[in-house]
Amino acid sequence: MAVAAAGAMQIVNTVVYVRSQLGLGDTAVAIAFAAAGGGSMVVALTLPRVLDRLPQRPPMLLGGVLMTASLFLGLLEPNYGALLALWFVLGAGTSLVLTPAGRLLKQSCREQDRPALFSAQFSLSHGCWLVAYPLAGWLGAGAGMTTTFAVLGVIAFASTIAAAAVWPSDDPLVLEHDHRAQTHGHLHCHDEHHQHEHEGWEGPEPHAHPHFHRLGRHRHAFVIDPHHAIWPSR
Repeated sequence: MAVAAAGAMQIVNTVVYVRSQLGLGDTAVAIAFAAAGGGSMVVALTLPRVLDRLPQRPPMLLGGVLMTASLFLGLLEPNYGALLALWFVLGAGTSLVLTPAGRLLKQSCREQDRPALFSAQFSLSHGCWLVAYPLAGWLGAGAGMTTTFAVLGVIAFASTIAAAAVWPSDDPLVLEHDHRAQTHGHLHCHDEHHQHEHEGWEGPEPHAHPHFHRLGRHRHAFVIDPHHAIWPSR
Protein backbone atom coordinates (compact mmCIF):
# COMPACT_ATOMS: atom_id res chain seq x y z
CA MET A 1 0.00 0.00 0.00
CA ALA A 2 2.92 2.34 0.69
CA VAL A 3 4.28 1.64 -2.79
CA ALA A 4 0.87 2.27 -4.34
CA ALA A 5 0.39 5.57 -2.49
CA ALA A 6 3.82 6.90 -3.44
CA GLY A 7 3.74 5.52 -6.97
CA ALA A 8 0.29 6.93 -7.65
CA MET A 9 1.39 10.40 -6.59
CA GLN A 10 4.41 10.26 -8.85
CA ILE A 11 2.73 8.65 -11.87
CA VAL A 12 -0.62 10.46 -11.80
CA ASN A 13 0.41 13.95 -10.71
CA THR A 14 3.89 14.56 -12.12
CA VAL A 15 2.45 16.05 -15.30
CA VAL A 16 0.04 18.23 -13.35
CA TYR A 17 2.66 19.46 -10.89
CA VAL A 18 5.38 20.19 -13.44
CA ARG A 19 3.15 21.78 -16.06
CA SER A 20 0.47 23.52 -14.00
CA GLN A 21 2.20 24.32 -10.73
CA LEU A 22 5.74 24.94 -12.01
CA GLY A 23 4.81 26.12 -15.50
CA LEU A 24 7.33 23.94 -17.29
CA GLY A 25 7.10 21.95 -20.50
CA ASP A 26 7.16 18.39 -21.76
CA THR A 27 10.93 17.97 -21.46
CA ALA A 28 10.79 18.85 -17.78
CA VAL A 29 8.00 16.31 -17.30
CA ALA A 30 10.06 13.59 -18.96
CA ILE A 31 13.10 14.38 -16.82
CA ALA A 32 10.97 14.22 -13.67
CA PHE A 33 9.75 10.76 -14.62
CA ALA A 34 13.34 9.77 -15.38
CA ALA A 35 14.44 10.90 -11.92
CA ALA A 36 12.04 8.43 -10.30
CA GLY A 37 13.11 5.71 -12.70
CA GLY A 38 16.77 6.47 -12.02
CA GLY A 39 16.32 6.07 -8.26
CA SER A 40 14.52 2.80 -8.81
CA MET A 41 17.20 1.47 -11.17
CA VAL A 42 20.10 2.35 -8.87
CA VAL A 43 18.55 0.34 -6.04
CA ALA A 44 17.41 -2.53 -8.26
CA LEU A 45 20.95 -2.98 -9.59
CA THR A 46 22.75 -2.77 -6.24
CA LEU A 47 20.33 -4.28 -3.72
CA PRO A 48 20.51 -7.98 -4.77
CA ARG A 49 24.14 -8.16 -3.61
CA VAL A 50 23.16 -6.59 -0.29
CA LEU A 51 20.33 -9.10 0.16
CA ASP A 52 22.89 -11.92 0.06
CA ARG A 53 24.04 -10.64 3.48
CA LEU A 54 20.91 -9.02 4.93
CA PRO A 55 17.34 -10.18 5.53
CA GLN A 56 14.57 -8.53 3.53
CA ARG A 57 12.91 -6.67 6.39
CA PRO A 58 15.37 -3.74 6.94
CA PRO A 59 15.58 -2.56 3.31
CA MET A 60 11.85 -3.00 2.73
CA LEU A 61 10.94 -0.93 5.79
CA LEU A 62 13.59 1.63 4.82
CA GLY A 63 11.85 1.87 1.46
CA GLY A 64 8.59 2.68 3.21
CA VAL A 65 10.31 5.39 5.24
CA LEU A 66 11.88 6.96 2.13
CA MET A 67 8.60 6.99 0.23
CA THR A 68 6.79 8.51 3.21
CA ALA A 69 9.47 11.18 3.65
CA SER A 70 9.32 12.06 -0.05
CA LEU A 71 5.56 12.57 0.09
CA PHE A 72 5.64 14.68 3.24
CA LEU A 73 8.48 16.83 1.86
CA GLY A 74 6.16 17.55 -1.05
CA LEU A 75 4.16 19.68 1.39
CA LEU A 76 6.94 22.26 1.07
CA GLU A 77 5.86 22.85 -2.55
CA PRO A 78 9.28 21.98 -4.00
CA ASN A 79 10.76 23.76 -6.99
CA TYR A 80 11.81 21.72 -9.99
CA GLY A 81 15.25 20.77 -8.72
CA ALA A 82 13.86 19.72 -5.34
CA LEU A 83 11.10 17.74 -7.06
CA LEU A 84 13.69 15.78 -9.04
CA ALA A 85 15.49 14.93 -5.78
CA LEU A 86 12.22 13.88 -4.12
CA TRP A 87 11.24 11.71 -7.07
CA PHE A 88 14.68 10.08 -7.11
CA VAL A 89 14.33 9.19 -3.42
CA LEU A 90 10.75 8.03 -3.97
CA GLY A 91 11.86 5.76 -6.80
CA ALA A 92 14.66 4.35 -4.65
CA GLY A 93 12.18 3.66 -1.85
CA THR A 94 9.82 1.91 -4.24
CA SER A 95 12.59 -0.37 -5.47
CA LEU A 96 13.72 -1.11 -1.89
CA VAL A 97 10.29 -2.65 -1.34
CA LEU A 98 9.68 -4.32 -4.70
CA THR A 99 13.14 -5.80 -5.37
CA PRO A 100 13.19 -8.14 -2.32
CA ALA A 101 9.50 -9.03 -2.63
CA GLY A 102 9.98 -11.98 -4.98
CA ARG A 103 12.72 -13.46 -2.80
CA LEU A 104 10.54 -13.03 0.27
CA LEU A 105 7.61 -14.80 -1.37
CA LYS A 106 9.80 -17.67 -2.59
CA GLN A 107 11.18 -18.40 0.86
CA SER A 108 7.72 -18.17 2.44
CA CYS A 109 6.20 -21.23 0.79
CA ARG A 110 6.89 -24.57 -0.86
CA GLU A 111 7.81 -24.56 -4.53
CA GLN A 112 4.47 -26.08 -5.53
CA ASP A 113 2.62 -23.31 -3.65
CA ARG A 114 4.46 -20.42 -5.32
CA PRO A 115 1.98 -19.85 -8.17
CA ALA A 116 -0.87 -19.40 -5.70
CA LEU A 117 1.18 -17.14 -3.41
CA PHE A 118 2.47 -14.96 -6.25
CA SER A 119 -1.07 -14.71 -7.65
CA ALA A 120 -2.39 -13.63 -4.26
CA GLN A 121 0.34 -11.02 -3.92
CA PHE A 122 -0.36 -9.75 -7.44
CA SER A 123 -4.06 -9.41 -6.67
CA LEU A 124 -3.54 -7.68 -3.34
CA SER A 125 -0.93 -5.27 -4.67
CA HIS A 126 -3.11 -4.32 -7.63
CA GLY A 127 -6.02 -3.85 -5.26
CA CYS A 128 -3.89 -1.23 -3.51
CA TRP A 129 -3.18 0.45 -6.86
CA LEU A 130 -6.91 0.37 -7.61
CA VAL A 131 -7.44 2.54 -4.52
CA ALA A 132 -4.39 4.77 -4.86
CA TYR A 133 -4.63 5.71 -8.56
CA PRO A 134 -8.11 7.29 -8.49
CA LEU A 135 -7.46 8.79 -5.06
CA ALA A 136 -4.36 10.58 -6.36
CA GLY A 137 -6.28 11.88 -9.37
CA TRP A 138 -9.41 12.97 -7.49
CA LEU A 139 -7.47 14.72 -4.75
CA GLY A 140 -5.08 16.34 -7.22
CA ALA A 141 -7.94 17.74 -9.28
CA GLY A 142 -10.25 18.70 -6.44
CA ALA A 143 -8.12 19.51 -3.40
CA GLY A 144 -4.76 20.53 -4.82
CA MET A 145 -1.25 19.11 -4.75
CA THR A 146 -0.50 19.96 -1.11
CA THR A 147 -3.51 18.05 0.19
CA THR A 148 -2.72 15.16 -2.13
CA PHE A 149 0.86 14.95 -0.85
CA ALA A 150 -0.47 15.00 2.72
CA VAL A 151 -3.16 12.31 2.30
CA LEU A 152 -0.96 9.90 0.35
CA GLY A 153 1.89 10.56 2.79
CA VAL A 154 -0.34 9.57 5.69
CA ILE A 155 -1.35 6.38 3.85
CA ALA A 156 2.30 5.49 3.15
CA PHE A 157 3.25 6.26 6.76
CA ALA A 158 0.41 4.17 8.23
CA SER A 159 1.19 1.29 5.86
CA THR A 160 4.87 1.30 6.80
CA ILE A 161 4.07 1.37 10.51
CA ALA A 162 1.61 -1.51 10.04
CA ALA A 163 4.23 -3.53 8.16
CA ALA A 164 6.80 -2.95 10.92
CA ALA A 165 4.28 -4.02 13.57
CA VAL A 166 3.00 -7.13 11.78
CA TRP A 167 6.40 -8.36 10.53
CA PRO A 168 8.50 -9.40 13.58
CA SER A 169 12.01 -7.99 13.78
CA ASP A 170 13.24 -11.41 14.88
CA ASP A 171 12.06 -13.56 11.99
CA PRO A 172 14.60 -16.34 11.29
CA LEU A 173 14.16 -18.56 8.27
CA VAL A 174 15.11 -21.74 10.18
CA LEU A 175 12.96 -22.60 13.21
CA GLU A 176 13.06 -25.47 15.69
CA HIS A 177 9.57 -26.90 16.12
CA ASP A 178 7.53 -29.92 17.17
CA HIS A 179 5.58 -32.26 14.91
CA ARG A 180 2.52 -33.95 16.31
CA ALA A 181 1.94 -37.60 15.50
CA GLN A 182 -0.49 -38.02 12.60
CA THR A 183 -1.54 -40.30 9.77
CA HIS A 184 -2.51 -38.73 6.45
CA GLY A 185 -2.04 -39.14 2.71
CA HIS A 186 -0.77 -36.73 0.07
CA LEU A 187 1.62 -36.56 -2.88
CA HIS A 188 5.19 -36.71 -1.51
CA CYS A 189 8.80 -37.71 -2.04
CA HIS A 190 11.03 -39.32 0.58
CA ASP A 191 12.53 -36.27 2.22
CA GLU A 192 13.24 -35.23 5.81
CA HIS A 193 9.53 -35.52 6.62
CA HIS A 194 8.90 -38.84 4.86
CA GLN A 195 11.04 -41.77 5.94
CA HIS A 196 8.80 -44.83 5.97
CA GLU A 197 8.57 -48.38 4.67
CA HIS A 198 6.75 -49.40 1.50
CA GLU A 199 4.89 -52.51 0.43
CA GLY A 200 5.64 -52.19 -3.28
CA TRP A 201 2.36 -50.91 -4.63
CA GLU A 202 2.91 -47.22 -4.00
CA GLY A 203 4.58 -46.47 -7.34
CA PRO A 204 7.43 -44.12 -8.19
CA GLU A 205 7.98 -40.85 -6.34
CA PRO A 206 6.27 -38.54 -5.94
CA HIS A 207 3.42 -40.76 -4.90
CA ALA A 208 0.47 -40.65 -2.54
CA HIS A 209 -0.58 -43.17 0.10
CA PRO A 210 -1.56 -43.11 3.77
CA HIS A 211 1.53 -42.77 5.96
CA PHE A 212 2.32 -42.15 9.60
CA HIS A 213 4.38 -39.31 11.12
CA ARG A 214 5.82 -39.89 14.56
CA LEU A 215 5.94 -37.22 17.23
CA GLY A 216 9.22 -35.36 16.81
CA ARG A 217 11.14 -32.10 17.01
CA HIS A 218 13.62 -30.74 14.46
CA ARG A 219 14.92 -27.62 12.68
CA HIS A 220 14.60 -26.50 9.08
CA ALA A 221 13.45 -23.58 6.94
CA PHE A 222 9.87 -23.21 8.11
CA VAL A 223 6.89 -22.51 5.86
CA ILE A 224 3.18 -23.23 6.18
CA ASP A 225 2.38 -26.50 4.36
CA PRO A 226 0.43 -29.74 5.02
CA HIS A 227 2.93 -30.67 7.76
CA HIS A 228 3.15 -27.22 9.33
CA ALA A 229 -0.33 -25.76 9.62
CA ILE A 230 0.43 -23.42 12.55
CA TRP A 231 3.36 -21.08 13.09
CA PRO A 232 5.39 -22.38 16.07
CA SER A 233 5.42 -20.40 19.30
CA ARG A 234 8.89 -19.28 20.37
